[in-house]
Amino acid sequence: MKSKQKITILGSTGSIGSSTLEVIALNRDSYQVFALVANSNVDKLLSQCLLFEPSYVVIMDSSKAVYLKDKLLLNNSRTQVLSSLEGIIATVIDNEVDIVMSAIVGSCGLLPTYRAIVANKKVLLANKESLVAAGSIMINALKNSKARLIPVDSEHNAIFQALDDKEHPDFNQINRIILTASGGPFLHKTADELKQVSVEEALKHPNWVMGRKITIDSSTLMNKGLEVIEAYWLFGQDLAKIDVVIHPQSIIHSMVEYIDGSIIAQLGVPDMKTPIAYALSYPKRINSGSNKLNFTQLSNLTFFTPDYAKFPCLKLAFTALKSGYSYPAILNAANELAVEAFLNKQITFYDINRIIEEALNHFNAPQCNSVDEVIELDKQVRSLVKNQLLSCHSGVGGNP
Repeated sequence: MKSKQKITILGSTGSIGSSTLEVIALNRDSYQVFALVANSNVDKLLSQCLLFEPSYVVIMDSSKAVYLKDKLLLNNSRTQVLSSLEGIIATVIDNEVDIVMSAIVGSCGLLPTYRAIVANKKVLLANKESLVAAGSIMINALKNSKARLIPVDSEHNAIFQALDDKEHPDFNQINRIILTASGGPFLHKTADELKQVSVEEALKHPNWVMGRKITIDSSTLMNKGLEVIEAYWLFGQDLAKIDVVIHPQSIIHSMVEYIDGSIIAQLGVPDMKTPIAYALSYPKRINSGSNKLNFTQLSNLTFFTPDYAKFPCLKLAFTALKSGYSYPAILNAANELAVEAFLNKQITFYDINRIIEEALNHFNAPQCNSVDEVIELDKQVRSLVKNQLLSCHSGVGGNP
């Protein structure tokens, strides 16, 4: 009997991590959870541990680690509790681990993802910031290892599925990669209306259920900008061959246009369990638990060109990628802090892009040649942005 593949899930209590566990629960004969990693959601992490009985669990909040350890002991659990970055790395590179789900939100997922690649794991990439901030470093590490990098983001997973040869695609055969975007909750609002939108409005995504940070990124279209940068590194295409199209229904998840005019699209209901299941099982397929698409219930599929003036974050992402060097890393770090400030109601919607642009203009970005250098640059950007935020008006931010 074939042994189960063992998986470490980075960000297990988040949206992607939780969906991954749902897929694993449907396929327990094929997969076994080796380790769960989370930041601070201790109660949810405890329930996951009791259900999946991992060998290790890592929670970065040290006080909650003590609480978690006590609760697990009371339930006669053998799961060992760790609470450090070193603990995360240990659960990633362990020889027993076959698969690493990289679903930690933000740049804190950079080092564990890199170490998983170096350790020759099958890496399921849901942490887009790893390629945004350190694309060349990640891809070079991938080329020098036996690791496999499978995209989990619905758009990149769709492109991966649409490629003729997924392992060694002939990019001379490809005319365009087309990333679809829902347009978020503010697709039909005017620029003047966007100056006044609230956090609560921005968190109401019309199609997807996601974490707070990525939901705000969707409302600014920065999420799509980050995905453009990720696609650039994942698929080795010139930026001129990567397009973004607004598709509000979120049924077509992305497309590949070939030089003969054929367009191959991947369709499905907006449910992250579908790309997660494909990434887990590739090159085979397994039950995802997702609902099936019913074409007879589709009234229409519509498409629009993005409004770069109304959503300047998307344009900033293209600018950062065109500028090269480490500008995407600056963009990513500034965006993370600006989004956090918006969620905390310190700044307005259009302050997000203003803060990012100021950070891009401030740095004469060097070429980072290692993960450590990227992390150091990330710290510098965050220090700058924190000072920017201190200068904002209390509770409302500066002028949009």
